[in-house]
Parts: sequence; structure tokens; C-alpha cells
Amino acid sequence: MTNSSKAEFVDTNIIIYAHDAGAGGKFHTAFDLLDRLTAEGIGVLSSQVLIEFYAVAVRKLRMAADEAEAVLLNLAHWPIHRPDHADLLRASQLHRRYRISWWDSLLINSALELGCSTLWTEDLQNGQQFGALTVRNPFA
Repeated sequence: MTNSSKAEFVDTNIIIYAHDAGAGGKFHTAFDLLDRLTAEGIGVLSSQVLIEFYAVAVRKLRMAADEAEAVLLNLAHWPIHRPDHADLLRASQLHRRYRISWWDSLLINSALELGCSTLWTEDLQNGQQFGALTVRNPFA
């Protein structure tokens, strides 16, 4: 079980880099981050992240489907936010308020719903705050 005050949300791009040995230094940074979050039991995701990972892994990384499935299975013990209708409405409010992409607003809402302190991504501004949630770019 995750300590929600310490929970750290991971965006798709971090998982992709952690499984792309051709990503150079980003591979090692992302791999080490996922390893730490797993060891500490504080990593969390959303169904959106897992869906995006699978699509990118098999299409762009040309990962075999069973290999991508194995990654999904390895993350099965991480808490997963499954957005519902109310989450979509909250995400749309974040989208309007902060003028961020729809997909990023869904991630931020999921991280907030899981009580996360940190959102690991390279897609938003490092250090940006959304309430108690802080965006961190592990590659910055």
C-alpha cells in the first residue's frame, strides 16, 4: 500500500525511457527512478499511462506485444487511478484553468486524486505546482 502523502506519479514518457536502452542517459535515469519508486512502494500510475505506454512501446519502440504486456504486469502492484466521469469533469476544469493540454490535465487530476506530492514527467514545466502536487523532470 502506498503512503499517499509520499506517493509519486509517473508519466508515460518515464516508463518508455526506462524500457528503451537506446535512450542513453535518459534510460538510466528513468530506470533508476522506477526502481526507487518500486523499492519504496510509493510509485503510482493511471490507466491512461498504461494505455499510452503499451501503444508507444509496440508502435515506436517496436517492442513485441508480449514484452509490453510483461511491463504492464510488472507494474500491476502499483496503485492505479482509473478515471471516472467526475474525474473527466475535474480534468476539464484543470485544462481551462491552467491552459494545459487535455492529456496533461488528465494526468494531473489522477495524481491529485491519488494524493501525490510529485508528478514525474518531462512534458510540463519543472517545479510547476498544482495545489500540493509538484511537477518534477528527472532529466532536468
